Amino acid sequence: MAKAHITTKSGAQVIIEGDAAEVAKIVSQIDQPPHVSAPKEADTTPRHKEAKQKKAPTISDLVINLKREGFFDKPKSLGEIGAELEKSGYLYPATTLSGIVLSLLKKKELTRTQKDGKWVYGKR
Repeated sequence: MAKAHITTKSGAQVIIEGDAAEVAKIVSQIDQPPHVSAPKEADTTPRHKEAKQKKAPTISDLVINLKREGFFDKPKSLGEIGAELEKSGYLYPATTLSGIVLSLLKKKELTRTQKDGKWVYGKR
């Protein structure tokens, strides 16, 4: 029976016992540098690109889309804006919408007037 005593670079001692062919095979494997695989390439299939590009629309985007669709042809209240968004599955309280609509006013995307003591919003 063949026997080999090996000390690795890290200082570990290995004893191999077996027939001559087995010991020779294991010793040759230990002497070889470790196999280094090539770095994996990123998966660039179209479905991954599409997933990265899709973003949920912001509330501002949703309100601007309403403007483009003609929703603001007649002035609307915050409640009416919220109700219209709700039809599309977006639920926002008036307290949230008021800040968004105010920022759209500052950007001159919408106008605001008072009607019967309430603010209503229309397109510019």
